[in-house]
Order: sequence, then C-alpha cells, then structure tokens
Amino acid sequence: MSKSASPASKSVGTTDAHPQERTARELLTQGRPLFLGVDGEGAAHYWDSYEFAVAVVATDGDAEKVALAETPFETLAQWCEYTKDERGWSVGPHVGGSLVDDLAREVDP
Repeated sequence: MSKSASPASKSVGTTDAHPQERTARELLTQGRPLFLGVDGEGAAHYWDSYEFAVAVVATDGDAEKVALAETPFETLAQWCEYTKDERGWSVGPHVGGSLVDDLAREVDP
C-alpha cells in the first residue's frame, strides 16, 4: 500500500481544528461555529447563529457559552463592542463587512 493510501494518512487539504475551536464545537449546536476573533486576554470567541450564543474559550481550555438572551445585549455587534471595551480584541472581530472594511477601519479610524 502506498503512503498516500495508508489508513493513518490524511487527505490533502484536511486540517485539524484548533483546540479552542474543538471546545467551542462541543459547547455549541452549530457544527462549524463562526470564528469571531481573539480577545485581549487570548480567549477565542465563536458565534452560533442557531442558539444565538457565543462560546468564549480561554487558552487554558476553560470555556463558557453565553446566550445573548441572558445578557443585556440584543445583537452580536453589541457583544463584540462589549468585548472590545472590556478586554479588547487582538484578532478581529470578524463580524459582517469584509476584509476591505477591516483594513479601511485600521487605516482611517
């Protein structure tokens, strides 16, 4: 059997999920939650539009699911603004818009 056909090999283009993403998938209903970004404390935020909830996964693996209905925030944008004010964003947030919009905001704040 060739190396590429061995049972232990991965197909081309296959990647393992990041540990924080795997944890978010376990917390949320949506199989592939939307990666929002990484806050200033290193926690990754993932959005589940089915549950209208955010999974916040710290680098040490601690995680919590926050249903927006249980917060004062009505929208994902409000959650992202709250996170920006409380912890800051080191990556993202990636919500709506486009990469061009993100770059424009950085160039012309």
